[in-house]
Amino acid sequence: MTILHKIGWVGLAILCAIAFGHVVGFLNPHEKVNGLWLVVAASCFYVLAYRFYGRFLARRVMNLDDRRRTPAYRLEDGSNFYPANKYILFGHHFAAIAGAGPLLGPVLASQFGFLPGFLWIVIGAVLAGAVQDFIILVASMRRNGRSLPEIAHAELGPITGLATAIAVLFIVIVALAGLGLAVVNALYENVWGTFTIVMTIPIAFIMGLYLQKFRPGQVGEMTLIGLVLLVLAIIFGRTVAQSEWAEWFLWDRTTLTWCLATYGFLASVLPVWILLVPRDYLSTFMKLGVVALLGIGVILLAPTMEMPRTTQFIGGNGPIIPGTLFPFLFITIACGAISGFHSLVSSGTTPKLISQESQAIVGYGAMLLESFVGVIALVAACLLVPGDYFAINTHLTTETLETMGFPTAHIEQLSSMVEVDVSGRPGGAVSLAVGMASIFSGLPGMSGLMAYWYQFALLFEALFILTTIDAGTRVARYLVQELGGRVYAPLKQINWWPGVLGTSLFVVGAWGYLIGTGSIATIWPMFGTANQLLGMLALCIATTVLIKMNKTAYLWVTVIPMVFVGVITLAGCYELFSLFVSRATSGESPQALTMGINAILVGLVAILAFVVLVDSARKWYGYLVHKHPLNSTEVFEGEGINIPAGPCC
Repeated sequence: MTILHKIGWVGLAILCAIAFGHVVGFLNPHEKVNGLWLVVAASCFYVLAYRFYGRFLARRVMNLDDRRRTPAYRLEDGSNFYPANKYILFGHHFAAIAGAGPLLGPVLASQFGFLPGFLWIVIGAVLAGAVQDFIILVASMRRNGRSLPEIAHAELGPITGLATAIAVLFIVIVALAGLGLAVVNALYENVWGTFTIVMTIPIAFIMGLYLQKFRPGQVGEMTLIGLVLLVLAIIFGRTVAQSEWAEWFLWDRTTLTWCLATYGFLASVLPVWILLVPRDYLSTFMKLGVVALLGIGVILLAPTMEMPRTTQFIGGNGPIIPGTLFPFLFITIACGAISGFHSLVSSGTTPKLISQESQAIVGYGAMLLESFVGVIALVAACLLVPGDYFAINTHLTTETLETMGFPTAHIEQLSSMVEVDVSGRPGGAVSLAVGMASIFSGLPGMSGLMAYWYQFALLFEALFILTTIDAGTRVARYLVQELGGRVYAPLKQINWWPGVLGTSLFVVGAWGYLIGTGSIATIWPMFGTANQLLGMLALCIATTVLIKMNKTAYLWVTVIPMVFVGVITLAGCYELFSLFVSRATSGESPQALTMGINAILVGLVAILAFVVLVDSARKWYGYLVHKHPLNSTEVFEGEGINIPAGPCC
């Protein structure tokens, strides 16, 4: 680097340190924190991490090299494998990983105060979540796009492979059910939102056909067409909601569930370039645009964080999350810092689309961007007066909240401004939408549009979640085919149509049934715990990959976050298991059977994770101490087609 570059990076590091000093209270500890400091601290930290730690991982740890042909070229079939444009690749990957977690998790965890959640979101993403996503993406890319369970089976043996496969399949179906339920709750009897979401499907078809058939390679033209059509869909959504056509999109929960299952099925069986990739690419523009606008709003308005750094509920007995800060903060935030679900995307659709190895850094960068979404969501929620925040996210009366020390201040005014009674709407989505709408309406020329921005924010949340469902359903289909292929060999062929249709129906039927029966009342803590456990398993498999690459000097990169995440999630499993058993045996809960099933499922996943850890540790001991042969399943193949030679970065 030149002297000017060095001075610039040092200046950025100093600004990052000053911002963190304000956030944690080292500077001006007795003053309320300005939300601007959280955005500055996070942004600077992410840029520094991407430039230095991300480059270290790419160059020193994984040795990305553009001279190696990727499976997108070697196995191109026009359906699952094809070399995507790097911008479309980023759009698909970010849209696929960015679901409900970074939006709702930080909002719910704000119960403990903004500081614990902020620190875990930022530091956890840099040192754990982004590391997991990147290493698993490279490992899969170098193994013909194999899934996480297949990598575990090939590198660690049948015991770990089978345990990982069962755990992963359970986690994916529960996650898709939870995300699907969030979409249903956001869109039922919401004509404007439903119309806009539905319109993104034909828009995606137009974009996919335009780029693949009509104007190959013209990404700019396709992007412009997609953006214009998306803006028109958003604008006319309100018109449709006020017209006689409104009844066509006034769907109840059951109808929405069936339509959601149909969409998941289509996204799973159609070639990725027709629906899944262009729709995710389109959604990314809306996601990034809204997040950028929120960031600008925070910078311009410099709002005060009304929520304190920590609250009295860090010791437990909170009105939203009954558990203590440890381990429930980490379980609740889930995807904002590390998400096992990401490892399924990193070993599912994305590695089949990468045209150059250097593009795999998208695994690290996209996670940092998702973490920033979590920070913005945290800021939006903590701008609310604590009493108003708790009034929205609980069913407690204003008198009870005042007794607890959290009197409401503007809850009636907020309800009037958004034209909806927002009190008593737990789950995080409504409080986030109110916070976002407050920021948007405070921008120049936006006053008086609070109700419009509130509906737009709910639409934004639904779109965020839906793009994870389409990629997740396809990934789950791959998993079922791989598992079933051990019993019936033709199922392993991912383009064998009977297998494609049958396994896709099984997956959407499973998570659709969970949504339709309403048996997932405790879905979020179950999802959070299982998701973090999967993150631990992914880091465990990443550790094995590094050992097989003779990278023992860098094992700390995966081992340290693996141990930390393992401790907090196994503790969370114990707490949840005890809670479910207590409710199942109390004789008072009308959902005693459901609680019992939940206890069994949480216990099963914890046992599977323990089996994987023990079996992996046994293999590591053999490799590192007894020097057993390091047999790797990496695929090495010569020079790529029209790919410039040389290492990445």
